[in-house]
Amino acid sequence: MATVWINGVPQSVTVGTRLSEVLSRAPHPCGGKGVCGKCRVHAVGALSPLSAEEERHLTAFEIADGMRLSCCARVEGDCRVTLSADSVMAVVTDGKSETAALSPTFAAYGAAVDMGTTTLAARLYDTKGRLLAQEGCANPQIAFGADVLSRIQAAGEGRDLTTPLQAAVDGLLSRLAAVAGIAPAAIDGAVITGNTAMLCLFTATDAHTLAHAPFALPSAFGEVRRAAQLGLTALAPNRAVYLPPCAAAFIGADALCAALACDLDDTATALLADMGTNGEMLLSHNGAMFACSTAAGPAFEGVGISCGMPAVTGAIDEVTPLNGRLLCRTIGGGRAEGICGSGLVDAAACLLATEEMDASGYLDAAVSLADGLTLSQGDIRALQQAKSAVCSGLQTLLHHAGVTAAAVTALYTAGGFGSRLNGSNAAAIGLIPHDLAASIHPVGNAALDGAAALLLDAHARKRLTALAEKIQVIELATDPYFTDLFIQNMSF
Repeated sequence: MATVWINGVPQSVTVGTRLSEVLSRAPHPCGGKGVCGKCRVHAVGALSPLSAEEERHLTAFEIADGMRLSCCARVEGDCRVTLSADSVMAVVTDGKSETAALSPTFAAYGAAVDMGTTTLAARLYDTKGRLLAQEGCANPQIAFGADVLSRIQAAGEGRDLTTPLQAAVDGLLSRLAAVAGIAPAAIDGAVITGNTAMLCLFTATDAHTLAHAPFALPSAFGEVRRAAQLGLTALAPNRAVYLPPCAAAFIGADALCAALACDLDDTATALLADMGTNGEMLLSHNGAMFACSTAAGPAFEGVGISCGMPAVTGAIDEVTPLNGRLLCRTIGGGRAEGICGSGLVDAAACLLATEEMDASGYLDAAVSLADGLTLSQGDIRALQQAKSAVCSGLQTLLHHAGVTAAAVTALYTAGGFGSRLNGSNAAAIGLIPHDLAASIHPVGNAALDGAAALLLDAHARKRLTALAEKIQVIELATDPYFTDLFIQNMSF
């Protein structure tokens, strides 16, 4: 074993471990393949020699200054790592719904946790429904890949993706307790939600059926397990932890929790969209519920974009045209380090408006955003695929329900990307149908809102089960209507 000091905090690590597997707080957009060069950290001590990938991405000055790519550097002995505040991934813990404590499922303190593919978020409540603390961190599994299929493959190859995830959730619970000034063992109830793959990996459930057709659901969940069964040492071993149900292989508990938080089952005609790597979309119409998932890819999270990055300090999140040039706003207001998903959508809309890009997505040349940052033709192609997948999915849901986009009273956009999305620009590039532009309602971390509702109201569990049972899943992979739309919607 070796000791790795992370910003002065020691951690015991097995020799040979990659730094990316130790640094759950820092983003690793390419999943540890050494391709993007964005996981730079300052690291000194007993580390493996520079890899070819590091020599390609790092300047001579950076190398001399002790900069390493965390996905390439391996621990060979004691070492020290310094993470700047700018390299810590932003986590959306806020939502939009109000949660009333009707009949809490705990006696003293309860925790709600959302295990996202990229980030984890958690809240702590008392029996009166008061929010005592909220915390977030990066999902440590990101070291094994940015998407769930990469992680399922890694698990199938014998890699342990369960222990790091359980440890991260355990850490969040301890941090919630510390902020609230209570002992972690005082938390006597919890609800932990996530997509189907995350719940499988969290519970050490074999998820291989999610990796190939016909994409069978390994477990429907919707059950109570004990803290000790889930590796949660912060809680008393016998504490009850509720894992909400999943509707299908790629319509997970997180999507159902978000639908619950948005009262989708009580709304005449409304849409919910979480436009992440795996885009989950639900439509409620006159008592019926339709759902689909689409492989949008990670472009909206900044992955696969030449200057892409997550929505952290330094990311361009808003772009507007000004006197023939692009005016970029960054998170934190400082120097632009890259562009996140909302900025990418804005930039494409601006380029269409100024005719620097045509409807096919063709660019005459790479477009400058800021010093050293450009958008390439490849970036635009990645955006086209992502936006077509989402728009085609939404339109397919509307088609199967026999309803027009104009009849939709609300389009709830969940998650970090959805919270920053400019509706007019989204419609301009064909990310959403034009008739939905004025209907967008950002709802933040709606999955966490739903988990909180399940925590604070025992009756909500029955309501969620009923919601899950009436969902009609539309399989886009075999739907000819979706296929035709996807081709058409590739244009801007």
